[in-house]
This record gives sequence, structure tokens and C-alpha cells, in this order.
Amino acid sequence: MITKKIAVIAGDGIGPEVVAEGLKVMKKAASLDGRIQFEFTHFPWGCEYYLQHGKMMAEDGIEQLKAFDAIYLGAVGFPGVPDHISLWELLLTIRKQFDQYVNLRPIQLLNGAICPIVGGNKENINMLFIRENSEGEYAGVGDWLFKGKKEEVVLQTGVFSREGTERIIRYAFEQARKYKKTLTSISKANALNYSMVFWDEVFAEVSKDYPDVQTYSYLVDAAAMLMIMDPGRFEIVVTSNLFGDILTDLGAALAGGMGLAAGANINPERAFPSMFEPIHGSAPDIAGKEIANPLAAIWSVSQMFDFFGLEDTGRKIIDAIETLLEEGQVLTPDQGGQAKTVDVGNRIVEILAL
Repeated sequence: MITKKIAVIAGDGIGPEVVAEGLKVMKKAASLDGRIQFEFTHFPWGCEYYLQHGKMMAEDGIEQLKAFDAIYLGAVGFPGVPDHISLWELLLTIRKQFDQYVNLRPIQLLNGAICPIVGGNKENINMLFIRENSEGEYAGVGDWLFKGKKEEVVLQTGVFSREGTERIIRYAFEQARKYKKTLTSISKANALNYSMVFWDEVFAEVSKDYPDVQTYSYLVDAAAMLMIMDPGRFEIVVTSNLFGDILTDLGAALAGGMGLAAGANINPERAFPSMFEPIHGSAPDIAGKEIANPLAAIWSVSQMFDFFGLEDTGRKIIDAIETLLEEGQVLTPDQGGQAKTVDVGNRIVEILAL
């Protein structure tokens, strides 16, 4: 049996509520699997920590986290702490320092989940977005000149390196080959005449090494329309940091809402820990009401099992989520039910044990 050390950062708002259910499922799934066990260490970092200490995480936080095999994150952000501080000083710091350059966002409609479009079903809404996660539009490069004056100018510079662009595209091709899926690149080369022309050229170059993979390429605005009108054409998708961020929220709406939206931040070389999280944010308006949907946090647990090479157990967790949705008896308000957060976690554990 292998032992994996997990750093738990429950974070802000509904983060602690959904993480508690995710940990419950993680422990149960591990006990049923029999090949893995977890050791958990909890860190109190987040906005409350910031208000007390003036920083989102401990000074040596990155050094502390290096000792772990993975990080399980709840949510970041709460009123009283500006979003750019809560994001850049915890979540993005971890992603960048640990070179988690692959962001995996499954867009998969399960039976029983709410879909807002006519004709949306499990067969035609089944995508995996592979988002560049380390540079691009979120590189943090720019300047703010003449602040507060009439000639004020703000510069926000996207950074697209050869290494960063090629490695995410090559990773996507490898996944498309592994699962025998089509690969779609999404860019905006008609308007962004440097960064996105470069992206398209690298995509075309790398595609020559994968003649067995069927490829498509769309402009981001057309892709947004097609995700609504014809979602079945997308299987595996690779795109930049900003476009991936926006389109995966659209995808979350297609697949049942943000309460079902999971994400993994991966360092494929495993030189650093990877991080698994629901992407719905801290939802401060419902924090403490015990009505937050924990299914996204539980789905990210499934991604962690996949990462550790236990894809069969990861699949069982997804199947348990689908069974719960099909039953329709233990659902939080966002899915049309009246259940509490803890009730959903308990039911998933029961289904796993069946």
C-alpha cells in the first residue's frame, strides 16, 4: 500500500464546508481501494489568515508545501480582502511556484444534472479542457503609468514563451492520443496578431508529430457559440490561460452548474506537488448556511485518484456522483433539492460502499 501526503488548505467561505465532504469521500474511497492511504496536514491559510497576519500564507509556505504529494484546496476569497490579493498571493503563487502548467477542467454532463440547453445530454457534452496555467494573459506582466492623472495608461502584457506554449500543446496531443479523441485548439489569431498567431503556428508544428490525432482550430468567439449550439464537436480542447478560464465557466453551466465544476492544477513531471480544487470560488453569500454543493470538491478528489494512477477508483467516484444525481433525493438547492452539504457527502460515501 502506498501512502500519499496531502496538504489541505480549506480556505475561505464555503471552502471548509465542501472540503470536509471531499475528505470524507477521499478516506472512504481509499479504504475501499486498498492500494492507497492518505496522511493529511491542514493549513489555515486564506483571507482570515491575511487579516490576522497581513499575508495569505506563511512566509515559508511554499517550502512547507514542497514536502507533500498533492494539495487539496477549498476556495480563496472573501469580502474585506481585495480579489487581486487573495488570488495572487495564494492560488496563483502556488500554481506558478510549483510549475503547475496544466489545468484540467472536465466538462461532462452526468445523468440527472441540470442542463440549460435543448438537446444537451451525456453523449454530446463530454469535453476535457486543457488550459495553459503558468503564463499567457495571467503572467502578471505590465505597468500602471501616471496613476490618477489624465494621461493614465495601463499595460497588461500576455507572455507566450516557446517552452510554455509547446509543452501545453504537446501535453494535449498526448492526452488526445491516449484516449483516442479529437483535439481542438482555441485562439484568436485574427485580432491578437502576435500571441495567438504564434500559438496557432506552434499548434500546427506540434501536430506534425501526431498524424493519428484529428485536429480542429477555432477562434474563441466562434468556439463559445459552438459550445452552445453544437457541443458534441468538442472532445479534448487546448487553449490559453484567459480563454480557458472563460470557456470552462461556460462549460460548467452546460454540465450542471458551478457546483459540479472541478479542476486540477498539474505538474506533469511531478517535480512539485499538484493541486486539486473545485472552481466555484468561496461563495461568501451562502457561507455557513450548509447549503453549498460539495460535488465539485468531490469530483476534484476523483481527479486526484486519477493523478495517482488509480483511475478505476476515480471513475467510481464519478459514478457515485451520477447515481446521486439520478436518485434526485439528496441534492443541494442549486440542483433543485433541499439537502445540506453534509447530507450529500454522506450519501456519496453510502453509494461508494454499495
